[in-house]
Amino acid sequence: MKHLDAQLAKFGDELTDAIGVDREIAARMATTVAAELRFLPVDAKNKILSSSPVDVENRLSELTAFQTFMDLVSAGREAPHPAVVRAQVLYQNYVCFVYLGEALFKILSKSAPQDSVARKCARFLTDNPVRAFRNAIAHGNWRYRDDFSGLIFWARKGGDSSEPLQEFEVKQQELDFWQTLARGVAYAAYSHLGAGARR
Repeated sequence: MKHLDAQLAKFGDELTDAIGVDREIAARMATTVAAELRFLPVDAKNKILSSSPVDVENRLSELTAFQTFMDLVSAGREAPHPAVVRAQVLYQNYVCFVYLGEALFKILSKSAPQDSVARKCARFLTDNPVRAFRNAIAHGNWRYRDDFSGLIFWARKGGDSSEPLQEFEVKQQELDFWQTLARGVAYAAYSHLGAGARR
């Protein structure tokens, strides 16, 4: 978890402001989430794991394949072709917010221990503005800013389908935080939820 802790610690201000953790926890976010979920009672783990027909090993395998793709794109000597970068953006946003949102964050936001870091992270990742962004990605209601410094997206603030779509914007730095948090929480969760749970 140290590598994930280091990646998340780069967003110390965002973690303390948006998630509401202190600096000490922000420095070891992934380790904290992993420990909270590893030591959950078996019944609580089983509730989380049984919320999806896809088992934790397959979820972790998919997440690992995603990270391998991201590493391959970044490993080249030259900057990747713009078409590859656009595919990377779409893939990363789908995995971080649609796939993981449905597969993990919704159930963690309800089933992780009250006041736990895991629950706080999951709630942040399933509430606005991330929720609105997730919906925009899922429904194709987004585009790049003209200068490519972020994304513009359209979504409803609430759950009422008659509500008009509103325009939002997310700058790259903020999006990087959301994506890093999503990946970090998911790796910590999937790496430790299976320990001691019944199959």
